[in-house]
Amino acid sequence: MAKEKQEIDKLKFEKQELAAGKKLIAGMDEVGRGPLAGPVCVCAVIMPLDDIIEGIDDSKKISEKKRMLLAEQIKEKAIAYSISMIDEQTIDKINILEATKLCMVKALDGLKIKPDIVLVDAITKLATNIPVRGIVKGDSLSYNIGAASILAKVTRDEYMKNLSKEYPEYGFEKHKGYGTKEHIEALKKIGPCIYHRLSFLKFLEK
Repeated sequence: MAKEKQEIDKLKFEKQELAAGKKLIAGMDEVGRGPLAGPVCVCAVIMPLDDIIEGIDDSKKISEKKRMLLAEQIKEKAIAYSISMIDEQTIDKINILEATKLCMVKALDGLKIKPDIVLVDAITKLATNIPVRGIVKGDSLSYNIGAASILAKVTRDEYMKNLSKEYPEYGFEKHKGYGTKEHIEALKKIGPCIYHRLSFLKFLEK
């Protein structure tokens, strides 16, 4: 019963938009604002609301194995989804917030079906003509945003695992570019590679 209520609660914001006359509701979330290396990744997804996938939540609260299973289900059931990335050089050039917003616009532009509104985790002002509704902690509270967060994280994690084959000395496959002790020690020992965000590494200059 509790699980059923939890799933129903995650449709609260979607139901509000349906009641306001919106039909196609997208969710959008980013992964990778904090890492020292790798791109920021955004997913925008429009999920059917009459065929709910159980277990959708903030991607950080779900195990890697379960995320991968859910990601496949999301892709199969999605009305439309789009995933975009913005690289390290752009992040260094325009800063992580602007890079995230740019990545979000790219993800929205990539949707084959235009939604009536997009629910976003926290961010509200984007250069798009699609109405945007920001929801704090939206990846935990909205079914569509949760689905977007899972696809974005699975995609970025796989990208970082592939980078680790090219640069095994950093351990990207373990920490996905975040500033773990192991990662920082590697940076101090051998310096950054081309996939590091130099604007995030000012601490190395001390």
